[in-house]
Amino acid sequence: MLKTIDPLLNGQLLALLDEMGHGDEIVIADANFPSASNARRLVDMPGTTAPALLDAVLSLLPLDDFVESPVAVMVAPPETRPLYDGYQASADSAEGRKIVISEIPIPDFYARTAKAFAVIRSGERRLYANILLRKGVIYP
Repeated sequence: MLKTIDPLLNGQLLALLDEMGHGDEIVIADANFPSASNARRLVDMPGTTAPALLDAVLSLLPLDDFVESPVAVMVAPPETRPLYDGYQASADSAEGRKIVISEIPIPDFYARTAKAFAVIRSGERRLYANILLRKGVIYP
């Protein structure tokens, strides 16, 4: 265990977050998402939820402020709204500003996932719980 580091951030995940550069994207996927067939690099975290992983990742990963929307989710049915509202609150809190979260068509989400730096597969069982984050920069 390390001080101030969320215990969900294991060595493999910390290394990936560190290796990412400005503009690289990472996906937190639910348990139903075809992560293994779409990931260039895969971190498997089956005992976790997507919101818990999002909070852990956002505790270290800056979101890109050079683009209008550094976060994306899938276009989903209305019952997904509470989950997405939670994602919004997490992103806003982590960045200390209002973050624009794009809702993109499922095929576009899959295409971006295939190009993403990495995918973190959670044990999240709620449908449409996938979220894509674009890494920003650390200012001096």
